[in-house]
Amino acid sequence: MVSEGATEESSAFPSTEEKVPVAVFASGQGTNARALWRAQDRCRFRVVTLVSDRPEAPVVAWARAVGLPIWARSPKAFPDKGAYEAAVLSHLRAHDVRWIALAGYMRLVGPTLLEAYPNRIVNVHPSLLPAFPGKDAVRQALDYGVRVTGVTIHLVDAGIDTGPIVAQAALRIRPGEAAETLLERLHRLEHRLYPRTLDRLVAEPHRVVGRTVVWLTETREGGPAWGGG
Repeated sequence: MVSEGATEESSAFPSTEEKVPVAVFASGQGTNARALWRAQDRCRFRVVTLVSDRPEAPVVAWARAVGLPIWARSPKAFPDKGAYEAAVLSHLRAHDVRWIALAGYMRLVGPTLLEAYPNRIVNVHPSLLPAFPGKDAVRQALDYGVRVTGVTIHLVDAGIDTGPIVAQAALRIRPGEAAETLLERLHRLEHRLYPRTLDRLVAEPHRVVGRTVVWLTETREGGPAWGGG
């Protein structure tokens, strides 16, 4: 399967002056949402709204404090997932959102949003995928006894952490390291890698070929045509 990284409707990729509108989805503290917000001044995207499935989440209070438009409703308020995502989609279109960045959003994205934003939904995960997908990735890594873990930025598909990998960064686990300490170090790595990767995705021409992100600028210049950080 070959698919473009952006649609013709959005002119594929922005001019140097235009910043791409991004919605951030989060369910908890929102540390990655805050990192993307802080980075936007030096990036080619701008965070235009927060979407949350937990109206009482700390990230919602933070977004309110910084003046970021918010859509925060529980899926339980809707008859089904399709109705919930249709309401989210209406909000995204009202804000001209071109890309979605998941930042600790604890729900599987459904067909309504996947079809509206093909290969334009991005997620960050605290492991070197395909190892340790899903919940409790840090605990999974420690229990398995690996010496190296890391973070992955990937495009979102219908599975759980199964979409094409865009970038990864590795981190060595210290002997006897506690899960809390490792998670904190992984968060710091995420906060550096995620803004940089999202900046490239929204602005630089690329295609998704099977499971590979092909950067067209690198191909034209004779460089590597592989996705990665």
